[in-house]
Amino acid sequence: MGKSDLPAYEQVKAWIKQHIGSGQWKPGDPVPSEAALMQQFGISRMTVNRALRELAAEGLVTRIQGSGTRVAQLHRISSRLTIRDIHEEVVERGHVHTTRVIRAEREKAGAEVAISLGLRAGATVFHTVLIHMENGVPIQYEDRYVNPSAAPEYLDTDFNQTSPTLHLLRHAPLTEASYSIEACLPSALEAKELAIKRTEPCLVMMRRTVSGAHVASIARLIYPGTRYSFAGQFQA
Repeated sequence: MGKSDLPAYEQVKAWIKQHIGSGQWKPGDPVPSEAALMQQFGISRMTVNRALRELAAEGLVTRIQGSGTRVAQLHRISSRLTIRDIHEEVVERGHVHTTRVIRAEREKAGAEVAISLGLRAGATVFHTVLIHMENGVPIQYEDRYVNPSAAPEYLDTDFNQTSPTLHLLRHAPLTEASYSIEACLPSALEAKELAIKRTEPCLVMMRRTVSGAHVASIARLIYPGTRYSFAGQFQA
């Protein structure tokens, strides 16, 4: 193997994740044995075991005594990623969730969107802009681009009944997700649609999801800071 600054066990994890993420290894496929990984990477059994143990804890592989290690089923991988459906969040609070669709169309990807989705510039993408409301009050402006190869029926969805997140969880199960959150001021359009002043700070989440060999979607989610807070729970 080539030189890397990553610890040996992280190199093993990255190599296995690359094969799963590219779609080369399918759910249920066997992962090379500990002995094979020891030989390939020139590392100890303890180091290989740590890599496989951490991948299992992340829900990417399953380890069964006597059967070796296999790629996890996609629904099991998805369950490990805390991607919440905003409809579900609102209903859990005992409130009513409604959606207003501003845009739902096919368009040609600009350079930045194409790079983010792993497509060539000018490729067809699905673009939706939605306003999510809680008891009639706007709480999220969702600007999302979707890769048609990952979710070909995306634009056929009735977004008043099924949120984009729920559609993607059902039809493009996640194998990887990344996000960042920052505070910023809304644009004139965002402020108008969220019924807030342009001077009102918002929380902005940038989220990218991968399903198998495809980047499934990229989304910019804008929340009025006075109406929404992020919460989660971690357990050792």
